[in-house]
Amino acid sequence: MTLPAALEPEHRFSRLRESLGRHARRAHRARSLTAEGRLVRMVGLTLEAEGVQVPVGGRCRVVSAGGSELEAEAVGFSGDRVFLMPVGDISGLTPGARVIPTHHAREAGVGEALLGRVLDGAGRPLDGGDAPDCEARVPLNGRSINPLARRPIREPLDVGVRAINGLLTVGRGQRMGLFAGSGVGKSVLLGMMTRYTAADVTVVGLIGERGREVNEFVQNILGPEGMARAVVVAVPADHPPLMRLHGAMLATSIAEYFRDQGLNVLLLMDSLTRFAQAQREISLAIGEPPATKGYTPSVFARLPQLVERAGNSDRGQGSMTAFYTVLTEGDDHNDPIADAARAILDGHVVLSREIAESGRYPAIDIEASISRLMNEISDPGQIQAARLFKQVYATYQRNRDLISVGAYQRGADPRVDAAIEYYPRLEEFLQQDMREKVDFRDSLKALDALVGEDEEGGK
Repeated sequence: MTLPAALEPEHRFSRLRESLGRHARRAHRARSLTAEGRLVRMVGLTLEAEGVQVPVGGRCRVVSAGGSELEAEAVGFSGDRVFLMPVGDISGLTPGARVIPTHHAREAGVGEALLGRVLDGAGRPLDGGDAPDCEARVPLNGRSINPLARRPIREPLDVGVRAINGLLTVGRGQRMGLFAGSGVGKSVLLGMMTRYTAADVTVVGLIGERGREVNEFVQNILGPEGMARAVVVAVPADHPPLMRLHGAMLATSIAEYFRDQGLNVLLLMDSLTRFAQAQREISLAIGEPPATKGYTPSVFARLPQLVERAGNSDRGQGSMTAFYTVLTEGDDHNDPIADAARAILDGHVVLSREIAESGRYPAIDIEASISRLMNEISDPGQIQAARLFKQVYATYQRNRDLISVGAYQRGADPRVDAAIEYYPRLEEFLQQDMREKVDFRDSLKALDALVGEDEEGGK
């Protein structure tokens, strides 16, 4: 077929446009050139690479000549060298290994498919099942929320523990810390709140703890009923520090997702101290100078970045109540991490080794514990009853030595006499078996009954 001479230029231009369009689409689909680097140094867990172009927080594949491969994340740089931290086993790496940027964003898969699953810090299943088919992906670092846009905390939360419900009332959306040394019962108390707290979804982060505790927590503490509405992120102590950091961030991202879906979420993280220690390991490895007892400044910058993600959101009616355990090394409640955590949390429950050794569990030190929101979410009658309880308890503790050795004579001080009379009942109120659930209403009834007797006795 021969085109008229007048149409030949237009036909030629049309074919040229089509050809240019095809080439443009191919160029758009084609991957840009990637600047690879090579591994030049490895000290401890820190890898140093030259020639690679990757931002801080970006991921790389490190491929050795022998074929071994691992993933690493950029955590810093100096001049033309990039510091990488591995997220897996470093055995098999060789000098000169290829370092290839992956351009993968730090994201987490989230969705209802995660309910009932146990994951590692990278979101991979640990329970033997298939990879969860997540319906959405969210940034691992979360998103910042305007503090003026957050919904205020107005509703108390039933945690199933009488002492906390009655004397340290927690609000829905509050962030609390459990402060204790090793072996004092913080994991048991955390397990009680896991089973008994009224929440739609429970997210548990087991960060840097013993591997034995993971299966114990899933099988004995949560059980089949609890796991049906729970997600567990487990990164034991033998995992690289970067994975421990990511485990805490992943658990928080999952909790944020369910909160933004309008659900009431309970986030339990054991422990905040191990998160801080992981950051310390990373920062010291890349040369950051220590500031306080070996902890670097970046540790104290990371803690509020993680904790501030909890709480109520600016979207919908969902809530996210968080409990973080804080390990006080050597029972020093003023160590740097414990001190920093108290400043950024909305209250703290202190567990005492002395009380635990006396046989009373949970070993809550009522005098040293506080809920900063209790006065805003509790009615005046409960506040007055809790104040009177603490006054009588403190009076007995101040005179405990005199009473124990028989140096105190009855009648010398009416307040001490009342404290001696009521102290056994105060101890009974504070004690609770780990298999016993006491709801919020029963907790207040028991407190009112106890304080009512005290007031009548005072009259």
